[in-house]
Amino acid sequence: MIEVYFDGASAGNPGPSGAGVFINFKDGTVEENSITLPPMSNHEAEYEAFIWALKRCTELGFTHVSFRTDSQLIDDAVEKQFVRNPLYKPYLEQALSLINQFDLFYLKWIPSKSNRNADRLARLAIPKQKRA
Repeated sequence: MIEVYFDGASAGNPGPSGAGVFINFKDGTVEENSITLPPMSNHEAEYEAFIWALKRCTELGFTHVSFRTDSQLIDDAVEKQFVRNPLYKPYLEQALSLINQFDLFYLKWIPSKSNRNADRLARLAIPKQKRA
């Protein structure tokens, strides 16, 4: 089963933002994605990274996926299928809709030190935006 690591980063609240998605295919190959986002909060950037990763996995035809995040907010929201902040409700609804397309889906919270690749990719997208 492939492992998908995702993270969002923001230089301000809101501020220039980026998303990072690191896919480990478990066959010795990986895919690295650094996505520039419009100005938003860090939590919004994390949701954007999650949704981008879900869409990428459906594009690649994956039916069994294991996601990793250092965002307790997203991990809790997916587990409970509920968010308190109305700003995040559309993000969660979109994510849950995409999750339903997989035959087998896992989401696991990991410490930030274990999510360094996705964090690096998210931060790489921020300077790109500042130069634009």
